[in-house]
Amino acid sequence: MRNLVFLLLVAVASAKVYERCELARVLKANGMDGYYGTTVADWVCLSKWESNYNTRAYNYIKGDGSSDYGIFQINSRYWCHDGPTSKGCGYHCPELLTDDLIESMYCAKRIVRDWGIRTWVAWRRHCEGRDLSSFVEGCGL
Repeated sequence: MRNLVFLLLVAVASAKVYERCELARVLKANGMDGYYGTTVADWVCLSKWESNYNTRAYNYIKGDGSSDYGIFQINSRYWCHDGPTSKGCGYHCPELLTDDLIESMYCAKRIVRDWGIRTWVAWRRHCEGRDLSSFVEGCGL
């Protein structure tokens, strides 16, 4: 438990809150645009509503005892592990709390590939069926 707390503190210390266009450019450069039918606008909208572009976002879910981590709020129940057992993406959950989005993007792609972007409640509530062009407007993509 002490190791988990230490890793969380280290992750939070190196976290970042992205600007909308900055995040859009990072996502585009890392192959997120068009991945299994998702657009950069989908990812930016999702990130806005899940974490407000904050790589250190963390939420504990009382109902099932899991937690959501990072800019995409990736859940520990299925995708990352905060204990000794490896899950879906194979990452230790605190690794998803850093300003380096490589692990978070990999895991988000895995979720979309396996379950689809509709897995995220925030995407269904705030992004699905809406014009998302404002999320990438002026970003030079």
